[in-house]
Amino acid sequence: MDDSCCEGGKEVMLLACSGGSNVGQLSNQAVLELDREGFGKMFCLVGIGGHLSGFVQSAKDVPVLVAIDGCPVGCAKAILDHAGIEPHRYVIITELGIVKTHSFDLERDQIDEVKNCVKAG
Repeated sequence: MDDSCCEGGKEVMLLACSGGSNVGQLSNQAVLELDREGFGKMFCLVGIGGHLSGFVQSAKDVPVLVAIDGCPVGCAKAILDHAGIEPHRYVIITELGIVKTHSFDLERDQIDEVKNCVKAG
């Protein structure tokens, strides 16, 4: 993996699965906060999934692409695979030991854990 992933900045594209569970929403919240902190730029995964040419090309052209899936179903990864895009960094939140539930009450320590995992590259 490119070492620049760990540095963050505008050249890092951040994609979140944003699924209908705690881990999907953890993915979304972590990406939102990483964007606000200047680590990278949140981007629209749905635009890539919809095969909108500008979105797909942007994802192919970015120097560093980070995708975060909530669980092993891997919706974000499947969208990227279908578009022929390989992420430079790929995180599955349940592999961090966070259990998937249908509660949307996110815990600060879990958001921080996801963010730290992304930053660790």
